[in-house]
Amino acid sequence: MKIKCQKSDLVKGVSIVSKAVPTKTTMPILECILIDATTNIIKFTANDMELGIETVVEGEIEQKGMIALDAKIFSDIVRKIPDNETVIESDENLQIMITCEKSKFNISGKSGEDFSYLPYIEKEEPVVISQFTLKEVIRQTIFSIADNDSNKLMGGELFEINENMMRVISLDGHRISIRKIELKNPYDFKKVVVPGKTLMEISKILSGEVESEVSIYLTDNHIVFEFDKTVVVSRLIDGEYFRVDQMLSNDYETKVTMNKRELLNCIDRATLLVKEGDKKPIIMNILDEVMELKIKSQLGTMDEEIMIDKEGKDLMIGFNPKFLIDALRVIDDEEIDLYFMNAKAPCFIKDENEKYIYLILPVNFNGIA
Repeated sequence: MKIKCQKSDLVKGVSIVSKAVPTKTTMPILECILIDATTNIIKFTANDMELGIETVVEGEIEQKGMIALDAKIFSDIVRKIPDNETVIESDENLQIMITCEKSKFNISGKSGEDFSYLPYIEKEEPVVISQFTLKEVIRQTIFSIADNDSNKLMGGELFEINENMMRVISLDGHRISIRKIELKNPYDFKKVVVPGKTLMEISKILSGEVESEVSIYLTDNHIVFEFDKTVVVSRLIDGEYFRVDQMLSNDYETKVTMNKRELLNCIDRATLLVKEGDKKPIIMNILDEVMELKIKSQLGTMDEEIMIDKEGKDLMIGFNPKFLIDALRVIDDEEIDLYFMNAKAPCFIKDENEKYIYLILPVNFNGIA
């Protein structure tokens, strides 16, 4: 095999597929990136058996062939070679020479035949959305997935498609994030649970442009994302997702409308007095035209008032400040509505059309005077 590529194209290709190289594995071949130049295009592939990524790299094929290279070594080399045309060639003994200007590297490769290809997926009609929308939806929900392995389903997000509506849901036992997106076309009802790792890696690769589209294919076991000459294939998480609709309610005793930025900044200031890992709640005391926010820790106390519009009863309620900050940071609206039933029931932050819903469970607190 002999190919010529610009350094910038190599770096881009390696950086895309590296996201599917496992950090720990008992199969050394999976620590490699496959360079496939057996057809008229150059493809890079990585696969950790849960997530597989394949991308087309611009370049010229002088001699067709295929080779697998250690991902870490290959990545380090292409990042540090001069910014110019690079030649990668292999011989029959799987020895690789990488040449760029006066730099020459000789490294050992592995047979491409031993590499685990991406699974073949029978594709039906794709769900098509803009890269911008997918990137935003992931950003606005991914923080609510559980970061431990105690429940696999909580480590993923539910993608539910019903006619021309897609709903994405994540939860971790303390909060729920929901985003609804209108699709251009109607589709048959489908729901799948996509691993959080897959979505995090995809959001890093997506350009996020409004004009660029992503085609999403759903099967019983896999989800496929196709965009910008890149294919991402991921296994789905098995199991019945939680019945989130039973946890949602439109009833409320208190509704508060307020400036989002003011609330976010205030909670952010309050957390200056909370040490890492210290579970100190922020207390909201909701009165007629004002919300008092208070926090008390070993480092000191803080209290602040924010002007609000209130419907319904006065209320004093406590929350983990991090959960409020996570939700407020991803809401783009200037003004937000918060709905409360009582001090022991969840708070709902949602817009009028319920395009986003954030449910946050309160925490018990000892009254702060």
